[in-house]
Amino acid sequence: MDFLAPLTVALPLVVAAILIGGAHLWPSQWPDAVAALTAATVAIMAVFLAGAAAKAGPLVYWFGGWTPRHGIAIGIAFVVDPAGAGCAAFVAVIFCASFVFSWGYFDQVHARYHALMLIFLAAMAGFALTGDLFNFFVFFELMSTVAFALTGYRLEASALEGALNFTVTNAIGSFLMLAGIGLLYGRTGALNFAQLSRALSGHSADGLVILAFALLIGALFIKGAIVPFHFWIADAHSVAPSPVCVIFSGIIVPIAIFGAARLYWSVFAGSGIAQAQLRPLLVWLGTATAVTGGLVALMQRDVKRLLAFSTVSHMGVLLVGVGLLSAGGLAGGMLYLLGHGLVKGALFMVGGILLASCAGIDEIELRGAGKAFPLTGIAYALGGLLLAGLPVGLEHQGRELIDAAAEAHGYAFLAPILSATGGLTGAGILRGAGRIFLALGPEPGEEQQSPSEEEREQQDRPVWLMLLPIGAMLACELMLQAFPTEAAVRVAAASFTATGSVVATVLDGATWSPPPAPPGVTETQMMGPIIGLSVALGIAALELGRHHFPRNLVRVADLALGWLFSALDRLHNGIVGDYVAWLMLGLLVIGGVLAIG
Repeated sequence: MDFLAPLTVALPLVVAAILIGGAHLWPSQWPDAVAALTAATVAIMAVFLAGAAAKAGPLVYWFGGWTPRHGIAIGIAFVVDPAGAGCAAFVAVIFCASFVFSWGYFDQVHARYHALMLIFLAAMAGFALTGDLFNFFVFFELMSTVAFALTGYRLEASALEGALNFTVTNAIGSFLMLAGIGLLYGRTGALNFAQLSRALSGHSADGLVILAFALLIGALFIKGAIVPFHFWIADAHSVAPSPVCVIFSGIIVPIAIFGAARLYWSVFAGSGIAQAQLRPLLVWLGTATAVTGGLVALMQRDVKRLLAFSTVSHMGVLLVGVGLLSAGGLAGGMLYLLGHGLVKGALFMVGGILLASCAGIDEIELRGAGKAFPLTGIAYALGGLLLAGLPVGLEHQGRELIDAAAEAHGYAFLAPILSATGGLTGAGILRGAGRIFLALGPEPGEEQQSPSEEEREQQDRPVWLMLLPIGAMLACELMLQAFPTEAAVRVAAASFTATGSVVATVLDGATWSPPPAPPGVTETQMMGPIIGLSVALGIAALELGRHHFPRNLVRVADLALGWLFSALDRLHNGIVGDYVAWLMLGLLVIGGVLAIG
């Protein structure tokens, strides 16, 4: 099965070249069909790879047959474990759904959009499967470059400004990653993950190793929108086309956190970096991200900006799962990644329907405009409830595993905090659902002061076709819980964290001995969902019913909270120089905490 690994990258690249070469020859709908079929084929190949790796251990594909000699890697490899292949499969599924949603959207650009998206798909698949640090950077950079072009697709002033902020901050991330790679290569003379791990294991982490780790993790945290590296995300989402936003929030941001987990377990787990300092650093960064994202999401009136800040909040929860540095927490993070990607992708598609059918994305201006689209409103409200903590689906399963792992490491108090942040993001979505689709909330609150973009999208697409992938994604989120998905993810997490066994398999060809999977959750905890749903429903009801409360009470409440929302709004000011300053501060904090340890 290992021969399928390079094909998951090569196939979309070849199809992209063919589409570009015959761009003016294709009938208008052919690129949509070819791109969707290609993404589905990549997903099927990755599923086969995941199944084979789950049975036989990591599959190692050495390009050109350059296998290791005496335990030294002299070639470039793809190392396919169940987690990496599963991530590649999920990437392809999200792309396939996005291609179906965008059917007929880009018929005037003659397959250029589809070619860019297929290159995007190839870069993400390679990022998930590569076992070489420099190729890790190459695929990371390819993702960034394509994302820059897709963000500024409309070539308007606002789109170019958002693309510029995205480009500057993520280009800095690329330089940070390249610098970290250079430091590691200078120290070890290796780029293969397994050889790097072997070279760093058994030694205390000196300043050079700590600096390299901080640079690499900082670069990935920029892409992963972790506070204070997150400022680019709303500017990019607010101007990018809706099908592109599905990819951004559904998978490109979460896959960066997956990449951080990959780097730690594949390279640095035995390097001497103290877990006593790293675990609380990651957990508290994740918690700060979850809280900040939830608060800022609540004050947005632009649906796409609201969903973007919601992604920030939920990436904080994902980082907590990864940052617990345990197989159980990682398994919860993987399930959470799957559930969040499906729900958030569906919600951005709802935003696309609003743009196509109502010619706007501002929830205040669209009050009552969605009454003609009841199914769209139901999907939007259901997505808000799922993000708030509705006790069904993959995201809920992931949260339970994360909470259990947090309790095992002494962070049980985080469960209600993270549940409340989910409630904040759910409240913003439910408020928008009530205002847009039910004409509730005649009097806006703190969201009135937030920015909103004037935006239009292709308006002659059938709503039923756009609803099709939304229904499929929400159905997968809810129904996959009935399958042994959690058990498969726990097995994948165990293989992912078995660093020593993976190194021996890659460099020495040792027989794979599957490690025991982390335990599941035997009892469902209802306190988290109760907190999240109570916060979401309570705040949404208060926001939509402001006109029913005494004016003096509303004024006092606005004064009490207005300073907080005003401060958060000033921080997200769209000035790229300020964003870079915050980025450097975050990098300094990471490096400083690890150096002190």
